[in-house]
Amino acid sequence: MYPLRVVGTWTHVSWRRHASIVGTFGRKNGMHFLDFEKPIAELEGKIAELKHLSDGDGINIAEEVGRLQNRVDKDLRSAYAKLSAWQKTQVARHPDRPHAVDYINALIEDFVPLAGDRLYGEDEAVVGGLGRFKGREVMVIGTEKGRDTETRVKHNFGMARPEGYRKARRLMLLADRFALPIITLVDTAGAYPGVGAEERGQAEAIARCIQTSLDLRVPVIVVVIGEGGSGGAMALAVGNVILMLEHAVYSVISPEGCASILWRDGEQAKTAAEAMKITAQDMERLSVIDGIVPEPLGGAHRSPEAVFTALRDAIDTHLNQLVRIDGGQLRARRRDKFLQMGRFGSE
Repeated sequence: MYPLRVVGTWTHVSWRRHASIVGTFGRKNGMHFLDFEKPIAELEGKIAELKHLSDGDGINIAEEVGRLQNRVDKDLRSAYAKLSAWQKTQVARHPDRPHAVDYINALIEDFVPLAGDRLYGEDEAVVGGLGRFKGREVMVIGTEKGRDTETRVKHNFGMARPEGYRKARRLMLLADRFALPIITLVDTAGAYPGVGAEERGQAEAIARCIQTSLDLRVPVIVVVIGEGGSGGAMALAVGNVILMLEHAVYSVISPEGCASILWRDGEQAKTAAEAMKITAQDMERLSVIDGIVPEPLGGAHRSPEAVFTALRDAIDTHLNQLVRIDGGQLRARRRDKFLQMGRFGSE
């Protein structure tokens, strides 16, 4: 699908890092830092400068570097222990955060991409195909944002058009026919809102995707790896087990969109994020998801290999349980799971 190269200890797509996104104030030493990470950025800048001096002059500064690194770790723990909903939204959108293709490369062996909806065309915002997860044949479907300007345009910033959701539906039906478990990776701000998408039946395509998900007789595991925005996320998020990464968000609309509707002011996004209850912790308390996959200190982008390992273990645990269940029961449990979310008791 993409040319691969190995950096350090993990394999990833060979993309250039793009410049910035909402909430990013700058970049140091090849890494983007968010607004609330400014003190950490300054410390890591000092560490980089010391290491550069040491390399050039043969000076041993290990003790000072160690002291500064301890401060960085302490500040990271302090900052990430009390993230607000808006700050978690910023982390979920972090430009260095692993994307769907990164997880596919790390978790899926012998991946064979499948393209096209057999009706209109190919949508690069939705990636999917066949592969093996820990030796078991699976179907993988995900929304891909892209990483630099070129790939973000190619993948339409992760905002799928109708043909993307129709492709996803086609792959779901193919998996159902051959009794293959399905893993979906959700990371999108929402479905593409353009005129062309509406003319080609955006709402119908999403609804059909959800309908098909509810009708499948194979295990479906959903993972919200970044943003889970609106119906664009829901189209791929109807599963037997729904997981979220620790700093992912899941909402019916973006905080900015909510703020512009309720307050007529996009600057109220922070207030909207808190009111909407969009974090993984909120979703778990509301019983919308089944579990939270922990991220390394400072977010998934700081140690991709660690989050790949954690997610691999979580998927493996749930998949081993689901494959033992009869197809009819899988479908019935999945339907009941989502019906229960809309029920309110008399208490």
